[in-house]
Amino acid sequence: MTQPRYSIVAPAYNEEETLPEFCRQIREVMDGLGEPWELVLVNDGSRDGTLDVARRLHAEDPRVCVVDFARNFGHQLAVTAGLDYARGDVVVVIDSDLQDPPQVIPEMIARWKEGYHVVYGVRSEREGETWFKLFTARLFYRLIGALTDVDIPMEAGDFRLLDRQVVNDLRNMREHHRFIRAMTSWVGYRQTGVEYERHARFAGETKYPFHKMFRLALDAITGFSDLPLRLAYLAGFLLLGVGLLVGLVLLVLRLAGSAPLAGQGSVLTVALLLGGTQLVFLGIVGEYLSRIYNEVRGRPLYTVKERIGFDET
Repeated sequence: MTQPRYSIVAPAYNEEETLPEFCRQIREVMDGLGEPWELVLVNDGSRDGTLDVARRLHAEDPRVCVVDFARNFGHQLAVTAGLDYARGDVVVVIDSDLQDPPQVIPEMIARWKEGYHVVYGVRSEREGETWFKLFTARLFYRLIGALTDVDIPMEAGDFRLLDRQVVNDLRNMREHHRFIRAMTSWVGYRQTGVEYERHARFAGETKYPFHKMFRLALDAITGFSDLPLRLAYLAGFLLLGVGLLVGLVLLVLRLAGSAPLAGQGSVLTVALLLGGTQLVFLGIVGEYLSRIYNEVRGRPLYTVKERIGFDET
């Protein structure tokens, strides 16, 4: 196979219905560029016929390569595997559900040829998404911007073009709890955005329900900010100061012959308040410790059951 100039990386989880149309559109767009390309499909432990469809697509076009995970590892690790296996000078990360239109890729490549190392897609419209999803997405970006030291553009998802130099830097970052958008911003380089209208899903259902979005936000915050730990530290001193002040006031009132806040109810309320606060901050510390533990174990980020369309080299 000719060394590809462009690599398209597409994670796929239960996308049996979507993959044929997705590959057709990718082929139509990329053939129009007149340069060699490859499509790296990462099957993230799908439970439907996604792998069979991917095999068939490779048989029809050898430029379609497949990385088959041994189990489901999640979207961010599927993107990571795609970056590891991509061979092009330019890598475009795009979801295989056709919400991000492949027709935007030539515009991204044009910006890359102008000298930009990262070209990210900015969603001007988000078709077919509920008000709750839109609200939580905006809240997510504002929260990440406020708590971390990386600048992630509003409405920018994982749909992006990466220069080979950026890909190599990302491949050297092997932390287990990954947030590709923040990692891409963290490495630096010249970056710009391209606006597009995001479509509704071609088929199937969303693979990012609220609990996965919450986990992604938690990974982003703990991976790029120590602010929660510092807030716990400051809150501890604040509560200690309030406690000393209340104790001093009660002592003065007791010496003056008064007995305010008498009874078990007030004592129980204060104990619950302090105990709940301590547990919250212990949970924050536990989140950071669990990430340290995961890194220390040194396990691989993912395991691959089969590779299709790649040379042994």
